Amino acid sequence: MNSSLNAGRRARELHEVRDVVVDVLVVGLGATGAGAALDAASRGLSVAAVDAHDLAFGTSRWSSKLIHGGLRYLAKGQVGVAHESAAERGILLRRTAPHLVSAQPYLLPLTSAVTPAQAATVMAGYRLGDALRAGAGTPRPALPGPSRVTPERALALVPSLRRYGLRGALLSWDGRVVDDARLVVAVARTAAAHGARILTRCRALTLSGDGAQVRDELTGAEFGIRARAVVNATGVWAGQLVPSVRLRPSRGTHLVLRPGALGGPRAGMHVPIPGERNRFALVLPQADGRIYVGLTDEPLEGAVPDVPEAPEADVAFLLDVLGSVLAEPVRRDEVAGAFAGLRPLIDAGGGRTADVSRRHAVLRSGGVVTVVGGKLTTYRRMAEDAVDAACPHARPSRTARLPLVGATTSAVNAPRRLVERYGGEAEAVQDLMREDPALAEPVALGVTRAELVWAVRHEGALDAGDLLDRRTRIGLVPEDRAAALPAAEAALAAP
Repeated sequence: MNSSLNAGRRARELHEVRDVVVDVLVVGLGATGAGAALDAASRGLSVAAVDAHDLAFGTSRWSSKLIHGGLRYLAKGQVGVAHESAAERGILLRRTAPHLVSAQPYLLPLTSAVTPAQAATVMAGYRLGDALRAGAGTPRPALPGPSRVTPERALALVPSLRRYGLRGALLSWDGRVVDDARLVVAVARTAAAHGARILTRCRALTLSGDGAQVRDELTGAEFGIRARAVVNATGVWAGQLVPSVRLRPSRGTHLVLRPGALGGPRAGMHVPIPGERNRFALVLPQADGRIYVGLTDEPLEGAVPDVPEAPEADVAFLLDVLGSVLAEPVRRDEVAGAFAGLRPLIDAGGGRTADVSRRHAVLRSGGVVTVVGGKLTTYRRMAEDAVDAACPHARPSRTARLPLVGATTSAVNAPRRLVERYGGEAEAVQDLMREDPALAEPVALGVTRAELVWAVRHEGALDAGDLLDRRTRIGLVPEDRAAALPAAEAALAAP
């Protein structure tokens, strides 16, 4: 079946779903919800998946873009969580999304704040993480091992480091996804290719074990969707539909630095957070040239917002930690943007949110299966567990071996930037530019008009926010968003 998502397909399937009983209704189209839709559809089950907003509208687009092997969890003694992370990282790197997920080097600068004993402890942890890699079956060429590098090598990789007192750095490798929202889009489109009805702008008003009452957010029309099983994958909003689910969301803030910041680093960084053990701020160079700096872990107070804001206190905290290793601190006016995501952590009582386990849970209440907790890296396993619980008599999951739309390790005749975002579909995006040279015009950060048109025709983009904030990440910097808005509106108006 065709994997393309667009307004026409949405309208058709929104009409169809009123007259059938689907095997599985999935509510929420972040990584886990899209993953559950794919898992169920690829088992041969009929699926409808709804979201009140867009694909990857919530937490899934606000991650650090890490596909990590669970080293942090290993340090806390959570061996099972760490092994699961390493296994899922290997699946993404080698089988399901090699076009979107690759290895990324990270430096931990050995400054005066890191004692030799601490450096030895961290290196021992890196080696344990490498053992997890081997145990998960990920080959060394796909993910190199850790090493110690000289001060000269460290400065060559991250030119903005403070030279004075630098004893070198520890170099480690982990996975990264070029864009978390694009990963969700690929999962959702693969689900659609297996027959799942992917219905954005369709809000679940109430849930029960045999379906949901929903509202088309574009027309206001309300109707029921009947289902034999229901999966609630709405993340931090899960308790709003199933009140027995108790969560303790935490806020993770990232800064966005413009291309060229920090001297154009060739590696990411782990920067120790003063006064903390096994906690680091992250410096994360992106494929578009921007640099993300994160990550806070603060409890959310009050109601859960649709789009969380990054408070000024988080910005100041991250700048202070980053400045501890730089020759010249980053000034506040050099921060081009910021974003915050909310982790759907299970409420385990008191203590800091930073200490709450990232293990996921599958809960059943009133016939509805809710999946919460976890992290982006393990979305596939979370989805599998949710479908297993909702449909215990279904055939086994196939998704560990199922390539996502665009997945390829073969040569593709297209620019590297397109291949890293579209994989095997990059040539089709390039063809749009050949057919209409005006579509080759860059909009921002190398994104072309052709990519906006492709998103409308094939990736389910329905408005400018879908295009600028999720199919591309232009919207992370307000000035870039404003400059690209006319091109987005033109793409939406194109036939």
